[in-house]
Amino acid sequence: MDTSLITMPVTFKVGDIMSEDEFFRFCQMNDMLSFERDKNGNIIFMSPTGSFTGKFNLRIANKLLNWLDSNEIAGELFDSSTGFTLPNGAVRSPDVSWVTKEKWDALSHNEREKFAPVCPDFIIEIRSQSDGLKYLQDKMQEYIDNGCQLAWLIDRFKEQVFIYSQGTEVRTIKSLDIQLSGDPVFPGFILDLAAIDKS
Repeated sequence: MDTSLITMPVTFKVGDIMSEDEFFRFCQMNDMLSFERDKNGNIIFMSPTGSFTGKFNLRIANKLLNWLDSNEIAGELFDSSTGFTLPNGAVRSPDVSWVTKEKWDALSHNEREKFAPVCPDFIIEIRSQSDGLKYLQDKMQEYIDNGCQLAWLIDRFKEQVFIYSQGTEVRTIKSLDIQLSGDPVFPGFILDLAAIDKS
């Protein structure tokens, strides 16, 4: 079989056969692999990120972390290996995510050690070559429906960015030669996407 024709991620239709704790243990037992879970309990196998996309993710996260530290913005920034249990029951792992200090402080120690039951306030997803665009767009809308305030979907392969925010229509920008504004979550933060893409 030509595996290059398989669009990732792959969903295993298992239904709700595992509790939240059981799914967490399943992920820990298979920690060399990456999984998500949809709101119906089905397990989603995520492919590893390509090297260039991984570098791209890290550079963006580094820019945001430096800005947060310089401006003393309270909250927690997370990488792509972090899982969150959304209010609808799905477990998702955004490429970059940020949670307010107020939300993070409200969690118990046990909740923080597992897939924290909270939807990040800011999310970035970066499309890998194997990712289906429609799948990512649906996931971005899920984040917004579950309380995320601002989310960016960066599609390097079709050179476009989708901007999601509460109470507004999705904005599509057909270019990567842009500067993305962090308003209203991070007033004053500007991500020069063109500079990162060319680095």
